[in-house]
Amino acid sequence: MDAQNPKLRSGYTTGSCAAAAAKAAATSLIKGEKVDTVQITLPGGEEVTFQVSSLNVNCQKASAGIVKDAGDDPDVTHGTTIWAEVELKGNEIQVKGGKGVGTVTKPGLSAPVGGPAINPTPLKMIKDEVKKVLPPGKGAEVVISVPEGEKLAKKTLNPKLGIVGGISILGTTGIVRPMSDEAYINSLIPQIHQTVALGYNHIVLTPGGMGNKMAEKMGVNRDCIAQTSNFIGMMLTESLKSGIKGAVLFGHIGKLIKVAAGIFNTHSKVADARKETLAAYTALEGVAPEIITGIMEANTAEEGVEILKRNKLEKVFFRIAEAVSKRAEEHCSGEIKVGTVLYSLKGEILGYDNSALEIGEVVGWKPQ
Repeated sequence: MDAQNPKLRSGYTTGSCAAAAAKAAATSLIKGEKVDTVQITLPGGEEVTFQVSSLNVNCQKASAGIVKDAGDDPDVTHGTTIWAEVELKGNEIQVKGGKGVGTVTKPGLSAPVGGPAINPTPLKMIKDEVKKVLPPGKGAEVVISVPEGEKLAKKTLNPKLGIVGGISILGTTGIVRPMSDEAYINSLIPQIHQTVALGYNHIVLTPGGMGNKMAEKMGVNRDCIAQTSNFIGMMLTESLKSGIKGAVLFGHIGKLIKVAAGIFNTHSKVADARKETLAAYTALEGVAPEIITGIMEANTAEEGVEILKRNKLEKVFFRIAEAVSKRAEEHCSGEIKVGTVLYSLKGEILGYDNSALEIGEVVGWKPQ
């Protein structure tokens, strides 16, 4: 069970599984016999035991597989077998990426360019567990592989981050917390770090894939785009910490209008004031009461958009864009210049502010 939510079961990261697989393979190679279970130490000091799902041993090499159990988290790698092949070699422990483990091709990530996408904590765990088994002065070459990794990577942010050929071996605690906001945010933040590492200090923040594709089609440099999901506030904060000077919030009006109301986690479970905010900014134009009533009775933000367009009130969208930017700048204590671009589900640009135009010149966006 997860301590934060006793109804949900925690699981283990790809890093923990890789460390367990490596220790199982090394143990079998040294002892010359198969092992059914293996115990490792997590970064927090907890001892955990894994079942070894597959094991192959010969006189020079051994390989072991651990099936990843992500608990009740909807992790794309849940049920995937993480393999480690160990060969005694030299006097140091070297860890390499095999089939299905991605290769880093862009700077700004925890792993170096040209190397396998194995983050520092899992790398240390793998080496520590293998070292426990090896005789003094002996080294080994450890190859981590995930046969399904290349296919699974397409469901992650790896292609955008420049990680090619497979998934990443991740984990800072070794444990997967089900539906953890922290884990999700940690998967988004590297996009910002990579933008900065590539030499840019202006960025386009968009909640999801639709905005990402639209921004690219409209000329934005893909290296300057980062997806935020619902965590707009956290991504703005991280942008500030990372030295970003200007940001464009580029998103669907139904998502970004929440920021105009001071809502920086835009998940519906946190808050939802879309109709109220749209109605309030429409009312500032001095419109007839029935228009406000229509917006308040609308089922979706898109229906409210159509009401404004029918009544030739498109200026409201521009007013909302200015309000979103103002709130976002306040969130960052005025240390980042923020612009906003709002679009509809049809892909139509509804409104934007002057800051979006200014920052857009830097990142490659302009109204079409």
